[in-house]
Amino acid sequence: MTLTSDHHNPLGDLSNQTVLITGAGNGIGRGAAHHLATLNARLVLTDNSSDALSETINSLPKPDSIHTSIVEDLSTEEGTSNLIKLLDSEEIVTGFVHSASPKRIDSDDIFSVNTDTWDAMMNTNARSGFMIARALGQKLTTLKRQGSFVFVTSLHATTPRNLPHYSASKAAQVMIVKELARALGRHGIRVNAVAPGAIPGGGFDAETSGIDRLIECTSMKRLGTPEDVARIIGVLLNDELTGYVTGATIPVDGGMALHNWITPTNLE
Repeated sequence: MTLTSDHHNPLGDLSNQTVLITGAGNGIGRGAAHHLATLNARLVLTDNSSDALSETINSLPKPDSIHTSIVEDLSTEEGTSNLIKLLDSEEIVTGFVHSASPKRIDSDDIFSVNTDTWDAMMNTNARSGFMIARALGQKLTTLKRQGSFVFVTSLHATTPRNLPHYSASKAAQVMIVKELARALGRHGIRVNAVAPGAIPGGGFDAETSGIDRLIECTSMKRLGTPEDVARIIGVLLNDELTGYVTGATIPVDGGMALHNWITPTNLE
């Protein structure tokens, strides 16, 4: 798609929004930062890696779109609390994209995943996402401002992957979205999720995940890109385009969910 100008961008304009993106150092989080910058959003970016965050900031198509960058580890209570405190003292954040998630290791199956790995995944994906969204929702409600939040969940919220900590955390995100959407909708705050399929980068390593098999089990016959997901995130953040959509989880998977892409060999 060719965009002729910011003023005629068919995907909308977010110049009236300040958007927090977690996990902005790579993958879908970085893709969201790039795309939302083209939509003129002011960005508050956070990641647990200062180097990765710097790479994202240095590669933004519009460098002046960055408002604040924050390095915090959202798998810890302290990191989440520090981020919330900083946000409370900052410019009003009206958009929130929760893309942070620890890297997935295929050997962490039901027999080998340890408690530290389990806690890091659940804390980052579910606990921190909820706590941040709740804090932002409370502030917006007090100020009588509208907002839109998007959680990056997964097809594995409903389909096992033999990574119990990952699938459970993504399933939790879907219910968190519904709970937040139900409670915050009356205040003009929408909460939705995107459920990506096979998107290389970040936590997904295409080279070790049976890439040919995944492509064959995708209707579009290709893997997705962070940009594929980021475009839908941008639409969900825009009240003019999706102002009556809340509590929804939108698959962005090229039709992967239409196929049985989990085989017995994936579960050995």
